[in-house]
Amino acid sequence: MRYMTNIQQVQELAPEERDKLSAVTGEYVFRLSKYYHSLIDWDDPNDPIRHIVIPHLTELDEYGRLDPSDEAENYVAPGCQHKYGPTALLLVSEVCASYCRFCFRKRLFKEDVQEASLDVSEGIRYIAAHPEINNVLLTGGDPLLLSVRRLDEILRALREIPHVKIIRIGSKVPAFDPESISGNGDLLAMLARHTRADARIYVMAHFNHPRELTPQAVAAVDALMQAGVTVVNQTPLLRKINAQPQVLGELLSRLSWAGVTPYYVFQNRPVAGNAGFVVPLAEAYHIVEQAKNLTSGLGKRIKFVMSHSSGKIEVLAVEDGKIYLKYHQARNSADAGRFMVFDLPPGASWFDDLAPPR
Repeated sequence: MRYMTNIQQVQELAPEERDKLSAVTGEYVFRLSKYYHSLIDWDDPNDPIRHIVIPHLTELDEYGRLDPSDEAENYVAPGCQHKYGPTALLLVSEVCASYCRFCFRKRLFKEDVQEASLDVSEGIRYIAAHPEINNVLLTGGDPLLLSVRRLDEILRALREIPHVKIIRIGSKVPAFDPESISGNGDLLAMLARHTRADARIYVMAHFNHPRELTPQAVAAVDALMQAGVTVVNQTPLLRKINAQPQVLGELLSRLSWAGVTPYYVFQNRPVAGNAGFVVPLAEAYHIVEQAKNLTSGLGKRIKFVMSHSSGKIEVLAVEDGKIYLKYHQARNSADAGRFMVFDLPPGASWFDDLAPPR
């Protein structure tokens, strides 16, 4: 059995704890790979790897909503989102190797939600008809859990569109099940066929903690790079997991050592079930800046951003009770690059919590 799909299978948890957590897994899906299970220090209830995948009762606290960035407004075809001019998203999978408890798309894994689409033909036709789209992100769910044949079909269809230069694959498989990459010659050969010197495939990895960068994970990253794939990393800032300068700094350094570009650190979205992971913006900014001071210039390449419904907003500075922001990407082209200054109320953790200066 490669995956655990029921919390009752996690024998390291006491029976009474498993019973309590069944209320959580009844609300938000649970899945855990055997490999990732082996990384957890079961003697430590505060183990950060444990917090990434093992449910907690705080997930049932009243907080946030299932789609805080209003992704539902971005659909232009089944499974296809188009929010920013050059970029389209294809949600091609409804399954992950394991499920992060802080997932911002946990709504996709509910039985009454049908946002991902196994048939993305309409989305591909939309992309082909819009020459401003030069890069496409395959996401979900995890595209690297598709069969090699199915992923090959999608990549071939995209490679037939001349204006699509970059194809990105969002995946946590390098952390959750790395040997399914390094040990899958058919997958690596297929990716190598579709990545070119002038039109790369990127894997957008999701390493959240330095302990995820095991020898197996580094081998998976190396196998992808040997196949010609560029690997970058993005992570939310998460209470109990990486919201400490030393931990985040080590993550940035170890990614750089492995040849993985640190790309984004996200402010955790106000997603239902995520209350236990939230870090206020003022604290989060200082954690990110202190972490950057602990790593090289390669690790400092990250941008600290919020993925808001109005755009991707970069946090530039926090000082004297104010927060300084800039639209890194904007839904409304008139907002592109716009600089903003807001009062920063104590405890504010999202763009919508901010107040204009008095």
